[in-house]
Amino acid sequence: MTIQRTLILLKPDAVERQLVGRILSRFEQKGLKIIDLRSLRFTQELARQHYAEHIAKPFYAGLEQYIMSGRVVAAILEGCEAVEVVRRLIGPTNGVEAPPGTIRGDFSLSTQQNLVHASDSPAAAEREINIFFPNFQPEN
Repeated sequence: MTIQRTLILLKPDAVERQLVGRILSRFEQKGLKIIDLRSLRFTQELARQHYAEHIAKPFYAGLEQYIMSGRVVAAILEGCEAVEVVRRLIGPTNGVEAPPGTIRGDFSLSTQQNLVHASDSPAAAEREINIFFPNFQPEN
């Protein structure tokens, strides 16, 4: 088993619905460690940097508008196989299709307002951590 770091973003709907603590506790209960955390608002530049692979897609304008609509909580999580563990905990993108017991299955009914973003690979996690925590210095 490999110890990994990954990035999660608790999106505006999670913050607005006051689910931040409940969602973060799910990761901690699984055994993942929160090693950095911050609250922020997306700018258009940040949205374009983070969602660069989606800019040309038809849904991008709505995604950008949504992610800029309120505060977001960004966190670096660490643990055994963290990327895959986090993706399994959050469930499929569409909250209607997400099984009970997953974060989206328990708290979301939407594809776009699906509460949380999680890095989809170790390479994406590294890129995204650098975007949201550019001065992050791992402890030994």
